[in-house]
Amino acid sequence: MSLKLLVGFLASAYLSTAVAADCPAWPAERGRQESAQLQATLAKWDEHYHRHGISLVADELYDQSRQRLHWLQRCFSLNTVDHPLASARGQIPHPVAHTGVEKLANEQAVAGWMRGKQGIWIQPKVDGVAVSLVFRQGRLRQLLSRGDGIHGHDWSRHIPALGGLTQQLPQPLDMVLQGELYWALDKHVQASAGGLNARGTVAGLLARKQINAEQGQNIGLFVWDWPQGPASQAERLAKLAELGFADSQRYSVAISTYEQAADWRQRWYRTPLPFATDGVILRLDSRPPAERWRAKPPYWIAAWKYPFRQALAEVRDVRFRVGRTGRITPMLHLEPLTLDDRRISLVSLGSLARWQALDIRRGDQVAVSLAGLTIPRLDSVVHRSLHREPVAAPVPSEHHPLSCWQDSESCRQQFIARLNWLSGKQGLAMAKLGSSTWAQLVDSAAVGNLDDWLNLTRADLLLTPGIGEKRAEQLLQAFEQARQQPFQRWLRAIGVPAPKDLDLGSDWSTLAARNTEQWLAQPGIGRRRAEQLRAFFQHDDVQILAAQLRLHAIKGF
Repeated sequence: MSLKLLVGFLASAYLSTAVAADCPAWPAERGRQESAQLQATLAKWDEHYHRHGISLVADELYDQSRQRLHWLQRCFSLNTVDHPLASARGQIPHPVAHTGVEKLANEQAVAGWMRGKQGIWIQPKVDGVAVSLVFRQGRLRQLLSRGDGIHGHDWSRHIPALGGLTQQLPQPLDMVLQGELYWALDKHVQASAGGLNARGTVAGLLARKQINAEQGQNIGLFVWDWPQGPASQAERLAKLAELGFADSQRYSVAISTYEQAADWRQRWYRTPLPFATDGVILRLDSRPPAERWRAKPPYWIAAWKYPFRQALAEVRDVRFRVGRTGRITPMLHLEPLTLDDRRISLVSLGSLARWQALDIRRGDQVAVSLAGLTIPRLDSVVHRSLHREPVAAPVPSEHHPLSCWQDSESCRQQFIARLNWLSGKQGLAMAKLGSSTWAQLVDSAAVGNLDDWLNLTRADLLLTPGIGEKRAEQLLQAFEQARQQPFQRWLRAIGVPAPKDLDLGSDWSTLAARNTEQWLAQPGIGRRRAEQLRAFFQHDDVQILAAQLRLHAIKGF
């Protein structure tokens, strides 16, 4: 069932993160403005989807955005009337109202919903477009969009093109069915492939004035209810199978425990199905007579959604990492959220140019997903805060491969990155010495140049906050072992831009005297690399460092 079309109680994982947090410390006027902007965005999304069949945002981001709107309205005591299905309302009354579906937020909510209930069935929650189908004398005569649950749009003009639907029953029955028109997929595994915009494809086609038989042939139907059918679910499913709707019986299972529900949910999430799904539906065997149904979530049906593939996250801060070579990486610090059982509070934007293009600020709402199921990534900016706080970004011209050989306020990150590279496995391989220890030494002014650590004594180390006797001894041993490393490792440690397999010899002065043409004569060295090497060896800060290492009696210098 379409998530947008089932607006009920929006209980989702988002409720347990940003929505459950304390209300923002904003002036009342800002709260009103932010809420109004979000409501306008949601109205635009609704209009495009219901009127034009165009989905401007993923269902789960829509759901989380609407939950955020409700949160803001509660926080600032706003009584704004919100009718998300207003633009979906059609002119034709449904023979039987379409109920909404309560969405269960988590495992505890599912277990609570099932507790004490008998005759529970589970079905895949097919990700398509909800419709009413009206049969007269066994012939499909009318096809209505769900609309607002009471009135829908007449899509009967498409019936001739929908060759994938059963249009003539084997018996001359008058009946009304409710179901989901879906885009047929071959062996679709939801866990790995996601929704593939299958629902949006169907919605877009049905919004047209006409579709052809080839397009219609790929639209299938999953009947999820026969409002005026037999009294029990088993009887309804058996009769539907006789009438040509076998999928309803094939993908419906009677269960009695939470464990069974969880098992089927995982099974349908990870095994091939002929349609996209976004969760499972739990329904009771018996329910009230159809004439008592209302367009709101009833007690006898609920949805348990699959884990979010995308989560809506609020940006708490924008900070920047500067690497050893001067690369600037913007980092978004997020309100912590859970995505596929992973706790996420930080995501990289990759490059300064991307941040500048997206112009992300504190308070913005962004869509986050997992790349390769493990690495958090930013997908898009979903909502921009009206309050655009300034962000102090590093100046690109001040950071490059030959900058920041000494500590300063603007160079702190790049300088520590140089030290961390120097002590790492690709450099001098100093055991148990990483960026946090270097930061301690730099912050305490014990290290301000790349070679200062070679001068440190036990007394110097013990004056550094956080370093005790045992740690000081470990560091002194690491420093002494580093002194003994061969010239080639020292060159790598200070960042020489040469290929790993290039033999650089054993003498600094020889290397420093080479010009670009002499570097070009070395195996595997092209013009760009030759110019980098010449610039490196002739740079003033590098030459000063080499002179200092010579005073420390480091081999080769």
